[in-house]
Amino acid sequence: MKGGKIRFVNGKLVVPDNPTVPFIEGDGTGPEIMRSVRSVVDAAVEKAYSGRRRIIWKELLAGEKALKEVGEPLPKETVDAIREYRVAIKGPLTTPVGGGYRSLNVALRQLLDLYANVRPAKYYPGVPSPLRYPEKVNMVVFRENTEDVYAGIEWKMGTQECEKVRRFLNEEMGANVPEDAGIGVKPISKRRSQRLVRRAMEYAIENGYKVLTLMHKGNIMKYTEGAFRDWGYEVLKEEFPDRVVFEGEGEETEGKVLVNDRIADNMFQQILTRPDEYGVIATTNLNGDYISDALAALVGGLGMAPGANVGDGIALFEPVHGSAPKYAGKNVINPTAGILAAKLMLEYMGWKEAADLIDGAVGRTISQRKVTYDLARHLGVAPLSTTDYTEALIENL
Repeated sequence: MKGGKIRFVNGKLVVPDNPTVPFIEGDGTGPEIMRSVRSVVDAAVEKAYSGRRRIIWKELLAGEKALKEVGEPLPKETVDAIREYRVAIKGPLTTPVGGGYRSLNVALRQLLDLYANVRPAKYYPGVPSPLRYPEKVNMVVFRENTEDVYAGIEWKMGTQECEKVRRFLNEEMGANVPEDAGIGVKPISKRRSQRLVRRAMEYAIENGYKVLTLMHKGNIMKYTEGAFRDWGYEVLKEEFPDRVVFEGEGEETEGKVLVNDRIADNMFQQILTRPDEYGVIATTNLNGDYISDALAALVGGLGMAPGANVGDGIALFEPVHGSAPKYAGKNVINPTAGILAAKLMLEYMGWKEAADLIDGAVGRTISQRKVTYDLARHLGVAPLSTTDYTEALIENL
């Protein structure tokens, strides 16, 4: 069956009933995860729409498989295809040694301008958690995806370039950088900060979240992290005046989103001690990396952590965890993060009925204590294989 193309018209996705959706298997355990993902998605779409809708899967190459078959880890054809079809999903990728990229994941985000890394953290009853009341955790992190230290602007200690930068900083800018230092630059821009906060606010409104928090380290880095906070408040005041109320200026109001900001280190305390007071968190790249992993630990670990990389009219979905090569081919890996990434994908496409079926199936399957080894060892039950767990999920749709 030939698939149709998802289009982006007047700022909105137009999704046919038979869209072509590219997928990248990924490395290590990636092929097993993606087989599970596609099986669950196909079953959920069939159940939700009784054959009226169907995804036509199209494989793209990246990572070790691409290096082996075409001689490079991230072929231009793969990037072009994601841009053309607009919605794609991938397994975890390992950046091959000598592949020419610091990170294939970062390269994809930057080449496609996928500026918002969206990472939900939601507790499913029965999942082991270090929290006493983990059911209070229901947050979504919007992590800026394209700049901050992940821009990769740095110079190695002892190189001519590093010495040139060091001398400029010391002699021209009044800094005191020692001779034995490597140097990195942390750019944070107004436009990229504001588009991230704008998308986070739109998500909070569309999904009924009552609080939007700007997380930053502006008490120390006033002109980067502090500017992120200031620019965030600016765009919210200018573009959402009737939908926001700012902390200190008013209380939570029906139909409005309460906006506040928190220093990054304090935010880690807040998600442990007062998780029910937070909803959507918008933050810079490095902060977002840290806080999303910390939140994942509260709701079952990275095996339960999905991610979405979203730009304007284009999105790439993925499990947050790595490729775990030592478990590859053993039929033991937990595919839930990839399956929940597919749930996010279906929501993004507007196929909420199928997404809700997957969400419910994950909850029911875990509550029945049907889990893979990573959760089974904490629950004291016999683990299911990846394929048996996938079958249990499909039965619970």
